[in-house]
Amino acid sequence: MSRPAPQKSLRHKNADLHGSAPDKSEVALVIVDVINDLDFPEAQQLARFIPELADKIARLKRRAKAAKVPVVYVNDNFGRWRSDFRALIEHCRKGKARSLIEQLYPGEDDYFVLK
Repeated sequence: MSRPAPQKSLRHKNADLHGSAPDKSEVALVIVDVINDLDFPEAQQLARFIPELADKIARLKRRAKAAKVPVVYVNDNFGRWRSDFRALIEHCRKGKARSLIEQLYPGEDDYFVLK
């Protein structure tokens, strides 16, 4: 009785997980709600935590990129249901969050989900 030939792992089918959506990825770095204009009452209270938090997220993202792990940004769209992620980033870069956005700016090969 013959056995079917083993199939190649999907990981090998698309070794570079960037570009179009990967065939399969066992892991991903999901960065949630960091793209923000900081235009809300509690922003001042959070401001002191932002530099350290941004450093840690940026370091984790560099490690993910080095390991070829896809990076997915998941973010609120601030009620703009027809907005796009790049427009959201540009909106946030103009205000108080400029340094945060510059540090965590999504790369061309990152994925985006607006919620």
